[in-house]
Amino acid sequence: MNHQTIYNFEAKTQQGTTLNLSDLKGRVILIVNTASKCLFTKQYTELEQLHKKYHDLGLTILAFPCNQFGNQEPGDAEQIKEFCTFNYDITFPLMAKIEVNGANAIPLYEFLKKRARGILGSTNIKWNFTKFLISRDGKTIVRYGPWTTPKQFEIGIQSLLDEPSV
Repeated sequence: MNHQTIYNFEAKTQQGTTLNLSDLKGRVILIVNTASKCLFTKQYTELEQLHKKYHDLGLTILAFPCNQFGNQEPGDAEQIKEFCTFNYDITFPLMAKIEVNGANAIPLYEFLKKRARGILGSTNIKWNFTKFLISRDGKTIVRYGPWTTPKQFEIGIQSLLDEPSV
């Protein structure tokens, strides 16, 4: 039996350092694949609002820029950061640009896609701004599609934050 958890993974930050997800034990984590030129890009506003409202209560948002859907994130790390800072005043972590599907998908996303499947049990990410919400103990992982805005599941974030830390 596979006992992998979210805490077995790491990811590269936009600055090129490594974030061990085990460092986030006890926090509620929201992982999102993002793009700057997408119909859903305006969700950055709600993500930032949630970050400001809940970060000190235990929420960590990680945005993973991805260019696999309609070439909507063509920029390099500096261009992405500039866009997010200038247009949305993002203060939550922007991670290194990644692939979420296919042979070059990062292991973290392979894990998330299998643990929280999409519509009809599919594992592939269908588009930008697919969101994974992970409980403080890492055991509960819920997937939200691009059309579901962060504000629509804020109550879910609140309930996970109300659970005791591990």
